[in-house]
Amino acid sequence: MAISEGGLLTDEIRRKVWPKLLNVNTNDPPPISGKNLRQMSKDYQQVLLDVRRSLRRFPPGMPEEQREGLQEELIDIILLILERNPQLHYYQGYHDIVVTFLLVLGERLATSLVEKLSTHHLRDFMDPTMDNTKHILNYLMPIIDQVNPELHDFMQSAEVGTIFALSWLITWFGHVLSDFRHVVRLYDFFLACHPLMPIYFAAVIVLYREQEVLDCDCDMASVHHLLSQIPQDLPYETLISRAGDLFVQFPPSELAREAAAQPQAEKTAASTFKDFELASAQQRPDMVLRQRFRGLLRPDERTKDVLTKPRTNRFVKLAVMGLTVALGAAALAVVKSALEWAPKFQLQLFP
Repeated sequence: MAISEGGLLTDEIRRKVWPKLLNVNTNDPPPISGKNLRQMSKDYQQVLLDVRRSLRRFPPGMPEEQREGLQEELIDIILLILERNPQLHYYQGYHDIVVTFLLVLGERLATSLVEKLSTHHLRDFMDPTMDNTKHILNYLMPIIDQVNPELHDFMQSAEVGTIFALSWLITWFGHVLSDFRHVVRLYDFFLACHPLMPIYFAAVIVLYREQEVLDCDCDMASVHHLLSQIPQDLPYETLISRAGDLFVQFPPSELAREAAAQPQAEKTAASTFKDFELASAQQRPDMVLRQRFRGLLRPDERTKDVLTKPRTNRFVKLAVMGLTVALGAAALAVVKSALEWAPKFQLQLFP
């Protein structure tokens, strides 16, 4: 159900299914004692600031007293998980994931699931550095390149990088989507699949917006600004289905070499699961995705890349891009004689 159209449909069903997807025992939830940790936690002040800024993550019209009570619970959950798992490091955006589980599951069950999630799916984001997070982002461009070389080359020429997708990835899109129904629908999907599925979903969003991107000025600021603003009316079910199909066509194992060739590549926890019990539970939905994808194809199509655009005339396009860059470099040399150009582009990921 989690990967089928519409997902799990109701929070009542999610309260039963999400724990099973993460292999969490719901009969023995942990005690909640986060309030006792506030004075001794090095992360308390940052968590407090982030939670206070999270007003829009709560349902419109919720009574203020109820919202404030949930915010207190949110702080307690985060501090408790960090105290129990000293190898984990808090990051801004973590609270966006925790609040989703809190609103669906309640405090005790949310604590159990988020703790399991933090040591598996989110583990790379909770390192002391961002090296592994950057490596996961490195999968984005190889996926796009496999499907749409023209779009990939345009983005490479614009030097936009992948930082526009950082808040998508580390919050599972919770920070950037305003409709809570869309957020929990994506969580249904991500919980049922491989830990790298959010980066596949990020790729299909970019691919879906191909024409908008190609109509942009080919520079970093313009493309970054466009992609940073996610439309709220995306066809989520179509994109979810396509992300699953791309995962089947281009699994992480096939993209790992290209991702590793990107700058600052490191081995990620997501690619080296050691909890085989959890891994096997996650792979069952992935097998369903593979079977569904194969079932959609006629026998004579099953060896074809049905989702990719042909790579015809790619060298011609690269040559044109190279000529454009050369002309631009010549013009820049003239300008530099009179003006030193050093723009600074400061990102505000979490306003």
